[in-house]
Amino acid sequence: MALGKQAKILTDKQLKAALAYVAEHHRYPLRDRVMLLLSFKAGLRAKEIALATWAMVLDSDGEVGETLNLRDTASKGKRGGRTIPLNRELRAALVDLHTDRKPSPGDPITHSERRKGMAPGAVADWFGDLYRTLGFSGASSHSGRRTFVTKSAVAVIGAGGSLRDVQQLVGHASLNTTQKYMEGNSEAKRRLVNMI
Repeated sequence: MALGKQAKILTDKQLKAALAYVAEHHRYPLRDRVMLLLSFKAGLRAKEIALATWAMVLDSDGEVGETLNLRDTASKGKRGGRTIPLNRELRAALVDLHTDRKPSPGDPITHSERRKGMAPGAVADWFGDLYRTLGFSGASSHSGRRTFVTKSAVAVIGAGGSLRDVQQLVGHASLNTTQKYMEGNSEAKRRLVNMI
């Protein structure tokens, strides 16, 4: 996505509304919950959501583990692969989907009607259709990723990390790219200047 026209950052309330909508109105509510959470809680691109397989989240016992080991082939570029610790809510959703589907490790996490993987374009369209239905103007498949980057940047100092950690979580080659994803916060700026 061109950084000149960025996807809209969504609020916690909007994510909650999207999760409630897919739970009540979608044919594959468990899969669709996972898709939303892979975007918002792991910062994945549409391509990464489409190409992630169960082997990338299963531990040596065949159970959903603590990390998503995204391979280069499922990401952007030759060095886009990375290990992402699983957010508790995302891990629970993956456990529910894994229990329901009983997939093989090589199966895609986001299955289609024919139990095959969804194409990256189909994943992007899925998000676009959902957000249009919910009236989230300016939102796209990149909105969850951009929301993840911005929220992570705010929280990383409290977690004892730095923006470099956020950069590595989202697989950007450059810290400059990560910074372009972030949106400023007026209240945080007011608090910051009063701390100096």
